[in-house]
Amino acid sequence: MKILVTGGLGFIGSNFVRYMLGKYPKISIVNLDKQTYAACRDNLKDIQSDSRYRFVRGDICDKNIVHRAMQGCSSVVNFAAETHVDRSIRDAGVFLRTNVFGVFVLLEAARESGVERFIQIGTDEVYGSRLKGSFNENDALLPNSPYSASKASADLLVRSYSQTHNFPAIITRSSNNFGPYQFPEKMIPLFITNLLEGKKVPVYGDGRNVRDWLYVEDNCRGIDRVLHKGKIGEIYNIAAGNELNNLQLTGLILKALGKTKDSIQFVKDRPGHDRRYSLDISKIKRLGFTPEHDFLDAVTLTVEWYKQNRSW
Repeated sequence: MKILVTGGLGFIGSNFVRYMLGKYPKISIVNLDKQTYAACRDNLKDIQSDSRYRFVRGDICDKNIVHRAMQGCSSVVNFAAETHVDRSIRDAGVFLRTNVFGVFVLLEAARESGVERFIQIGTDEVYGSRLKGSFNENDALLPNSPYSASKASADLLVRSYSQTHNFPAIITRSSNNFGPYQFPEKMIPLFITNLLEGKKVPVYGDGRNVRDWLYVEDNCRGIDRVLHKGKIGEIYNIAAGNELNNLQLTGLILKALGKTKDSIQFVKDRPGHDRRYSLDISKIKRLGFTPEHDFLDAVTLTVEWYKQNRSW
């Protein structure tokens, strides 16, 4: 199997490339990545010499580059996206370009190339906020930020191709990922790196916003399961059931680094800040998926990775 992975130098994408090459000796991967601020070739430095891996620098909005990179690939897994909510609030344009138009370019190229599977990597944020219960894949999309709106738009575009063109697409929507190689603008790596540098950690509002935290390798396992076993035209939620509010998570990180609550700095809440995310993963469990990593162990592994890789 030859797979085109887009955004494979980013956080989840690079972990997925490494996971797949490690698991499947006969697989080959073409990695198409624009190399934005959040992507780094050092993320895959350890596998750059693997003959099964090829890197192509390019933008998913460039149809010529996309067509060339996709040649001979039977599957596409699209991680390429702008993902930071705060940045989308300041400037939504780049989010619409990459997350919507870029997906359109990929869909057209994949349709013309006759790929057998197209996996669109989505997010739980498209559902909006929910104080009780959990979202399932049939719930309405009610995004509350320009970022999540752009991802919801992409999901709907992918679905339309599946319905109109009988296109072999599947969508995954995961909860908040964490782990190695995550650019330190997201909460966990930002807090770890701030504390390592003797800085305070900025907690939005009252710190009671709830997220379900998923170790990145478990997400990679879920995407792999969907790629091989998922039903065409379906959507699959991926989560681990590790719901914590931001103060609880901050406390775990402080403890892991031997810091006290004096390191917390409460800051003004961001506009449209969703109160709680929660996903029902019954559907992907029927494919045989269950998260494997203990949450506290995974937090410890993540903290240790950033401590040991300060140059990164």
